[in-house]
Amino acid sequence: MADQTIFQGFSKKTFKFLKDLEKNNTKDWFGAHRNLFEDEVLVPAQEFVVDMGERLQKISSKIVAIPKTDKSIFRIYRDVRFSKNKTPYKTHIGIFFWEGPRKKLGNPGFYVQLNKSSIFIGGGLHNMPAELFTPYRDAVVDKKRGKALVFAINKIKANPEYKIGGSHYKRVPRGYDPGHPNADLLLYNGVFAYYESKLPDQIYSSDFVDYCYNIFRDMSVLHKWFVSIQSG
Repeated sequence: MADQTIFQGFSKKTFKFLKDLEKNNTKDWFGAHRNLFEDEVLVPAQEFVVDMGERLQKISSKIVAIPKTDKSIFRIYRDVRFSKNKTPYKTHIGIFFWEGPRKKLGNPGFYVQLNKSSIFIGGGLHNMPAELFTPYRDAVVDKKRGKALVFAINKIKANPEYKIGGSHYKRVPRGYDPGHPNADLLLYNGVFAYYESKLPDQIYSSDFVDYCYNIFRDMSVLHKWFVSIQSG
């Protein structure tokens, strides 16, 4: 499998579907175009997960890549129970590869999002689960682990096209020194690197795996840091 390529790229029809769905976000329209969704969106997404999952083994043999909906591929159906926006479908495709013992989104990982005319690629941990806040904060103020996190962030930020997100709180949590050199990192409820771009030419070929992997590799230093603190 490692020497074979399944994924041959997304197609122009993939992004036309997302554009049209944005204009026709109804159950009737989606039902009438379900075959198009499955053939031009879901199938290539599954193939991408298989090939990228193989490639990510170079970063860690424990990264999970499952080419199924509700696993590495996010559901296209929106949860509208608590939202004023009642449109039933997402107008983007999200794909996630993760590593760790918790439920999918509670672990660090690598994310790709396809929009009608752009992509979003990320790595790290977007929203920390409650049980990870104390280990994270203790690591931030630890001399060795805190230094390693700062190194990871600075290494990623050396590329001006990469951004760091996750700052959330306005005050340093109780029990931690506001004067600590890493105090700003105590304001985060997740730390993730991300890259945004218009649709690259590579997205229409198997080269998109290399394109994403190279970015994931650049961000892997942050991913590995989170893996290290969640394993104790």
